[in-house]
Amino acid sequence: MASLKDISKICGVSVATVSKALNDHKDIGEETKANIRRVAKEMGYSPNLSARALKTNRTYGIGVLFVDEAQSGLTHDYFSSVLDSFKRTAEKSGYDITFINSCKNRPDRMSYLEHSRYRGFDGVVLACIDFADPEVIELVQSSIPVVTIDYLFNNRIAIMSDNVAGMKELLEYIYSRGHRKIAYIHGAMSAVTSGRLSSFYRTAERLGLQVPDEYIREAAYRDTTTTYRVTNELLDLPDPPTCIIFPDDFASFGGINAIRERELRIPEDISVAGYDGIQFTRQLEPRLTTVQQDTEQIGCLAARELISLIERPKTTIIEQVIVPGKVVEGKSVAQIPTDK
Repeated sequence: MASLKDISKICGVSVATVSKALNDHKDIGEETKANIRRVAKEMGYSPNLSARALKTNRTYGIGVLFVDEAQSGLTHDYFSSVLDSFKRTAEKSGYDITFINSCKNRPDRMSYLEHSRYRGFDGVVLACIDFADPEVIELVQSSIPVVTIDYLFNNRIAIMSDNVAGMKELLEYIYSRGHRKIAYIHGAMSAVTSGRLSSFYRTAERLGLQVPDEYIREAAYRDTTTTYRVTNELLDLPDPPTCIIFPDDFASFGGINAIRERELRIPEDISVAGYDGIQFTRQLEPRLTTVQQDTEQIGCLAARELISLIERPKTTIIEQVIVPGKVVEGKSVAQIPTDK
């Protein structure tokens, strides 16, 4: 393989100039950089990662800790979109992405922190994980730069979708369509669920809505089976709701199946709404009313903040970044007459 010295001989410059050009130093002219890069490419030059790590004290590797309890992996519509945006942004800055091994059944497995140190990650992003797991806490409390998505740790950067505002705007929209009997099937308890549920109750109180306890149910995110069962329970109530908010768009498929099996029409007989704004919902008929989360911005900001923390640790502000979503007015919430 060609070396820096080989390239310097062909280009007629010093080894230091070649190194600076390949590392995009500003004190090297653009024409010189272009020529050195062309020659390096023609000679099949590839930088030695070990030498680069020794010189820069970085591996240019970022770990991703992603454990989905539903075992949907990267088919998880919301987080797959977030991580795709994260990956593209990080790669533009020269970083490689590696998933941290989360299988706890391996006899030779390492903890998340041990794995991160073994791989020499410059930083780690945490998404869709049990944040109460002792191994996660150990990693977060270590010296490795960490950014979390949709969860807030003290003294760590967090990128958060605005679940409070999202639920507020969704409920206000449903209310504006004349609905006063609104049920909410929320996800399993988490920081995200807590924010949405509190916002639902607070908004309902401000609007003067009465929310019977039986209108509030639980089904895990992306759990179509439980959502199907709970939707049937809501429809069997003596005074059923006129609108049901599902935990997320994917789970809504279970609820919609329950409704259609009863030969009820959406939205003429019962209105529904989801949360996330995943692509699949655009194919539904009628189109699902939902809250579209800005996965592109969430992933991009997570990468930028983590890289800033890696490269400029003394000047990067530890903060909670809130990313707004928006209500997408589909055709699944009917306009109904009301006296109020």
